[in-house]
Amino acid sequence: MKKILTALALGAAIAASAPAFAWPDHAVTIVVPFPPGGSTDTLARSLTPSLQRQLGQSFVVDNKAGATGTIGANHVARAAPDGYTLMVTSLGPLVIAPHLLKSVPYDAGKDFDLLTVAVQAPNVLVVPAASPYKTVGDLVKAAKQAPRSLTFASSGVGSSDHLTAELFWQQSGSTGLHVPYKGGAPAIQDLLGSQVTASFQNINAVLPHIRSGKLRALAITSLKRSSLLPDVPTLDETGVKNADVYSWQAVVAPRNLPADIKNKLHAALVKAINEPEVRQRFVDVGFEIVANTPEEFAAFQQRESDRWKQIIQQRKIGAD
Repeated sequence: MKKILTALALGAAIAASAPAFAWPDHAVTIVVPFPPGGSTDTLARSLTPSLQRQLGQSFVVDNKAGATGTIGANHVARAAPDGYTLMVTSLGPLVIAPHLLKSVPYDAGKDFDLLTVAVQAPNVLVVPAASPYKTVGDLVKAAKQAPRSLTFASSGVGSSDHLTAELFWQQSGSTGLHVPYKGGAPAIQDLLGSQVTASFQNINAVLPHIRSGKLRALAITSLKRSSLLPDVPTLDETGVKNADVYSWQAVVAPRNLPADIKNKLHAALVKAINEPEVRQRFVDVGFEIVANTPEEFAAFQQRESDRWKQIIQQRKIGAD
């Protein structure tokens, strides 16, 4: 009898552990909390071929856009932590929306298992080619002489480009008028048409316009100059201190992912991000490869959350 009970117990233990070790045995869904076509969506779709080759199952991108990314993020936060639902997201739902919106249906610090920050990219301060402003100093001087007369376009309230402008005004002691658009494309279009004065835009979004001479880059928000724009100074070099900003994309899962699945996923993601074709695709448009550990991601998320919370509160920014 004892032998039978021992055998049953051993069989139950093996059965209980089998699903985790067999992962994945069917398709995995990658939720992108934004519409198709943006940087976050591009990253998700760039990673799927490698993940499929490595892990032997389909990885399907599902765009669940709305409410500054919080609809898709909430869907993932409520999903089963079994490795079959992931999210590729920008910083917005994780470190900005929780401070920007009055009510967010998830806890960004507790409801996700953080896998890796895949890539990051600085913003570039750009003006139309015909603009009279040749330097950051010119822009700051004009803004101080006529407060709020200079218009700064952004892709929306609380976006990376909006908050970068707010930080820029705070650190330079100047003021501008924020003009939010519904996305980066219309903001850039009006900037090209000289309908607005300036904008902080992701480097990948404006690099072609800078290279064609349609936009003038005054500064970059990275800690050091970009090899793609070697003649463009950092904000720090122009005298605007502590205003370095990176937009970033990361991969997360619902909280309580089994450790073996989490380790397997992290290893596959890092390998996918660093595949030569994928890596070059992002480096060529100004992204930096990060591919950090879950522990490094957690510390980074906390720093970013604290920083943007302070800016949002100090500048009295709200999206509700």
